[in-house]
Amino acid sequence: MEDAFNTRELLKVKVREAAPMSAAATGEALAARISDAHLVQTIGRTVVLYRADPEKTGIRLPKATD
Repeated sequence: MEDAFNTRELLKVKVREAAPMSAAATGEALAARISDAHLVQTIGRTVVLYRADPEKTGIRLPKATD
């Protein structure tokens, strides 16, 4: 996944039905393990992750409001 983030800012990951965790939990775990990655959304069993390209970011996430 690190290599994939070297060529793009958004990744879609499909989580198998037989996975031990839900798609949302898997997305959160992946985002926590990949430096500077963020979970954008979960649609069914598909997880969308984002990590800004340090050289040329094309997408800007809004700041979190707590």
